[in-house]
Amino acid sequence: MCEDTRRTGQLLAELGIRQRLVSLHEHNEAARSDSLAERVLQGETIALVSDAGTPTISDPGYLLIRAVIDARCRVTVLPGASAALVAVVASGLAIARWTFVGFLPRSSEHLARELARTEPFVAFESPRRLACTLSVLATLEPERPVAVCRELTKAHEEVVRGTATEVAQQFAQRRPLGEIVLVVGHGRPTSRVAEGVDAVNSLVAAGAKARPAAAVVAELIGERTNAVYRGWLDAQRSAPARNVS
Repeated sequence: MCEDTRRTGQLLAELGIRQRLVSLHEHNEAARSDSLAERVLQGETIALVSDAGTPTISDPGYLLIRAVIDARCRVTVLPGASAALVAVVASGLAIARWTFVGFLPRSSEHLARELARTEPFVAFESPRRLACTLSVLATLEPERPVAVCRELTKAHEEVVRGTATEVAQQFAQRRPLGEIVLVVGHGRPTSRVAEGVDAVNSLVAAGAKARPAAAVVAELIGERTNAVYRGWLDAQRSAPARNVS
């Protein structure tokens, strides 16, 4: 089962594998999944391959996998290169925890809200919209660390690193081609989040646990719990070590 039989056919030809290929993509997956699951139930073994990356990670495959699981058949995953993971490593940014947000929204309002999150995140973006997205990010926080990763694991792989302003300037002059992953590092907490961190500190000092305290404070100030909690964690990491006597 292939997202594109031509692409998978080229790969199998290189490996000397001859096998029947059937297309399974976003336009026909819903119609074909149940019948394929029935074939697995009858004892057949099928393989699912996406054009690049990993099935279900912004690629087709979820409906088929769900149908096979519902039929109480075995699903085995042999992962190939996932663009999100490759980009995090290639970015060179110090981010142990991050959020994958998939494709960025097209609406300017929703885009600005997504880019304003303070925790590190990884997103897919269209080459046509990349310059605009970077411009918005640079406006929100000019010094935020960013990496634009293009055509990862392919012949024309490219990684551009720098601040949001530096990277935005580079792509303002040219339109890139191919698949793009945007890696955005830690952001500066907004004033409300900073105030929320102070409130969490006070609650923790009074004996509360940090995560529940962050949830309460976030609800009161109208911010996401993760933003307040991550801000509190970052503040703890950057606080000078105390000597205990």
